[in-house]
Amino acid sequence: MDLDIIDRAILTVLRRNGRTAVADIAREVGLSPAPVSRRIERMENGGAILGYTALIDDQHTGSLEAFTEIRLAGGIETSELGLIVKEVPEVQQFFTIAGDPDALLRIRVDDVDHLQRVVNALRRTGKLAGTKTLIVLHTWDRAHEAYE
Repeated sequence: MDLDIIDRAILTVLRRNGRTAVADIAREVGLSPAPVSRRIERMENGGAILGYTALIDDQHTGSLEAFTEIRLAGGIETSELGLIVKEVPEVQQFFTIAGDPDALLRIRVDDVDHLQRVVNALRRTGKLAGTKTLIVLHTWDRAHEAYE
């Protein structure tokens, strides 16, 4: 999908706050609301905008976030990892990456015991040569900063 400078400006506003009113976006990018609305719809239909979500502060929810590095067993392709992790609801995202390890999983669980059960379940698939899990202590991201 081809995006021009106005489309990218609209995306910047939506990244900051997906609930920004079209009139406010229009004012910020220098267009009237109707063309901004059409551009947003075009980007939604074209796949540039996949959806909208709430940013949750996990310090208030009591959940735990971790990253697990995955090294795949010999002969296993990274595409197979996608099939495995889709069956594990605690896996929020996975990234195939260059180098060692082969992939990185972002996992959200209730507590450390829950995390251990998830990692053990992943290991039991027989498709992994090894894992290394890192527990998140503190998070900062650009999107959250806009609300602080």
